[in-house]
Amino acid sequence: MAANLTEVARHAGVSIATASRAFGEPDRLAPATLERVRVAAAELGYAAPQAPMGTRTIAVVVPDAANPVYATLLKAIQGQAWHGRHRIVLYDADEDLRRERESIELAMKADGLVLCSPRLPEEEVLSLIGETPHVVINRLIPGASCVIMDADRGPSQAVEHLAALGHAHIAYASGPHGSWADDQRANTVARACERFGIRLTRLSNHAASIQGGRANAAAAIASGATAVIAYNDLVALGLEAGMGELGRVCPDDVSIVGIDDIDLAGAVTPSLTTVRMPIGRSGALAVDLLLQSMSGTTPDAAAVLPSELIVRGSTAPPPA
Repeated sequence: MAANLTEVARHAGVSIATASRAFGEPDRLAPATLERVRVAAAELGYAAPQAPMGTRTIAVVVPDAANPVYATLLKAIQGQAWHGRHRIVLYDADEDLRRERESIELAMKADGLVLCSPRLPEEEVLSLIGETPHVVINRLIPGASCVIMDADRGPSQAVEHLAALGHAHIAYASGPHGSWADDQRANTVARACERFGIRLTRLSNHAASIQGGRANAAAAIASGATAVIAYNDLVALGLEAGMGELGRVCPDDVSIVGIDDIDLAGAVTPSLTTVRMPIGRSGALAVDLLLQSMSGTTPDAAAVLPSELIVRGSTAPPPA
């Protein structure tokens, strides 16, 4: 069996995105790095795909274009596509399954498709996209080419950080129904809490927004937890605002951790402890893999990009 791009990247000691650029945009790499990747490819017998000819149209479907995570993804996708002067067409599903379904159907007119965090059942997603060249970001769907933002390492580090501060009861503020990433993050937090002997309360599902966080604020206080890990940074900021209106101060009364590390996370007071997700890298890599698929090469089934905890001012030891 011929080697794939993941094996070349591993053999060369570089990221998948770097290995992809060695064949698609070699001028963007340092000569030593480029040579290392090419040597690894030669040793493994990897045949680089031919670049697609001409300008292509790439459809991008997102759950909520107003969410800064998807804005960052879109910017990265546009930036990577611009090197080949490819066109981007955006479809905003607005967290509505019917609209997501119709958006995917309309997107089939494009040359290729990037699906960001789709909410539809995986069987329906596969049925809708058919044989269209595609990449799915931030969800693992067997049978699809996927770019995954690691939901294990960073959230596990968050629980370990809170355990080291002395927290014995943590709440997890859930995101929207149907979110694959929410399930992955919640399960990781649950496993880590069990490992450290921490009590966990999972709060109900709400929108992945500041208002969604506000809606869970009273439940977070009622749970008695001294720390909350939120589905994303927007939910975390909404929790802080809502709990503040109910008389709780972060981090003196309750510690709060977000996930994503959007720009706003480091600009608020207190600055938000969060899990940094490789959002921009995911968008760029998705375009690289999609262009490979358009050229007739089947990309790797799943590429996983790492996450990491960023400690800031919203976490502290629990109140005495």
